[in-house]
Amino acid sequence: MRIVIAGGHGKIALRLQRLLAQRGDQPVGLIRNPDHAPDLRAAGAEPAQVDLEHTTVTQLAEQLMGADAAVFAAGAGPGSGAERKETLDRAGAVLFADAASLAGVRRFVVVSALRVDEEPPADTDPVFAAYLRAKGAADADIQQRGAELDWTILRPGRLTDVTGTGRVQLASEVEHGDIPRDDVAATLLALLDEPGTVGHTLGLVAGSTPIPDAVAQIAAKGAGGS
Repeated sequence: MRIVIAGGHGKIALRLQRLLAQRGDQPVGLIRNPDHAPDLRAAGAEPAQVDLEHTTVTQLAEQLMGADAAVFAAGAGPGSGAERKETLDRAGAVLFADAASLAGVRRFVVVSALRVDEEPPADTDPVFAAYLRAKGAADADIQQRGAELDWTILRPGRLTDVTGTGRVQLASEVEHGDIPRDDVAATLLALLDEPGTVGHTLGLVAGSTPIPDAVAQIAAKGAGGS
């Protein structure tokens, strides 16, 4: 499969690209900074230079033509202000979804975050609150696209760089908790392979269920059972 990943130099995206390449798929990572291209090639991915904040839907759709699936794993990242949460975490995700639809790429998986459909508490850092609202707005937009996209939204807990265990808790509602980026990438891989997870919005934290079993349990509930 040819999988196009927005935010191709991100820590989760690089892990996902390695997993895809290892099994013979063709990952394509969209990057803004051309200096990041060698890292993608080392992971087995094809780099494509695209700035999600300064491109058109038509230009982006060209990168998606012929793809079997698209993954939105981009984000403004630490150190960015509230404005970039809006232009990348929300508008970038919406643009990527528009481009996938225009290119005829139905399978669409999003990396989001826990609790983004709730209003942040009053004492939340303003920039982090802007991030949560941006992610929530992007998710809400994509959740209305069932006629054009076979979407799945994955909402990991607090991300860590410890070695993954391959065991998770995956459900429509989970308590706050940590999750290794290794296990997020492995879960994304499994979700891409399982059409029964279409229409689900899923929380992900560390747990005791092997990832293939956790995904199979979601699929058994049927499409849109989130």
